[in-house]
Amino acid sequence: MSTLPNIAWIGLGIMGSPMAENLLKAGYPVTGFTLEQDKLDRLAAAGGSAAGSIAEAVKDADVIITMVPASPQVEAISYGENGILENAKSGALIIDMSSITPQTSIDLAKNAAEKGIRVIDAPVSGGEAGAIEAVLSIMVGGEKADFDAALPILETLGKTIVLCGPHGSGQTVKAANQLIVAVNIQACAEAVVFLEKSGVDLNAALDVLNGGLAGSTVLTRKKDNFLNRDFKPGFRIDLHHKDMGIVTDAARNVGAALPVGAVVAQLVASLRAQGDGGLDHSALLRAVERLSGAQI
Repeated sequence: MSTLPNIAWIGLGIMGSPMAENLLKAGYPVTGFTLEQDKLDRLAAAGGSAAGSIAEAVKDADVIITMVPASPQVEAISYGENGILENAKSGALIIDMSSITPQTSIDLAKNAAEKGIRVIDAPVSGGEAGAIEAVLSIMVGGEKADFDAALPILETLGKTIVLCGPHGSGQTVKAANQLIVAVNIQACAEAVVFLEKSGVDLNAALDVLNGGLAGSTVLTRKKDNFLNRDFKPGFRIDLHHKDMGIVTDAARNVGAALPVGAVVAQLVASLRAQGDGGLDHSALLRAVERLSGAQI
């Protein structure tokens, strides 16, 4: 019998499925629940157990990991008669890896504590590739003792794992991460259009740029997307639109000015309004092309 903690995994999307599979490869027993049957079948094929409900998934779990799109979904799976808090055992640890508002994380931790359930917020950065390769950056908010308890699990999923402060701090750092990523993608997209319209060899140009101060993880990860106009979603525009709303609102609350971020947030919103919300966020290139006169 495994001496590793029993894990319930709620939310098996683009990120959640490969992350749960990495835990299975490391020997953790994982019971999952999600709304899509094909994702449950995938988990079962990888050696996990598929549950028919949240209550069934979490009832015997030592650790409950959630990875859903936004705050409303976190609240929906956490609260209510069929939610996590009503069905998890006392002493269980919730690791919420969704990207949500800091206040949602703070509220969840407070409500869970009343039932003897511990919570850390642990959003991630690295996209689908980082999830598959288990090299995610994980920014954590919560109590040090709970972080220490979760660390072996988090080390199975990521490479850079940092406790950033009390509950909600992980979400605040993730919001800053999404600001930097969006601005970086926008800058790369503008450079691509500029280079192509100038008649430069784009592949060669991006190689040399990525070897200097202009280089970035974003450019490394998204170079082929730009070159091939391949916008299969690794991280959807819809989700980045949500995240830009989080960082804009959080910055307003603390009195921080985000002039460039505000512009990029509007560009993300416009791309979504034009029907590209389901594409990868590297599709910001399409918005620049439209502004530059291309027929998309």
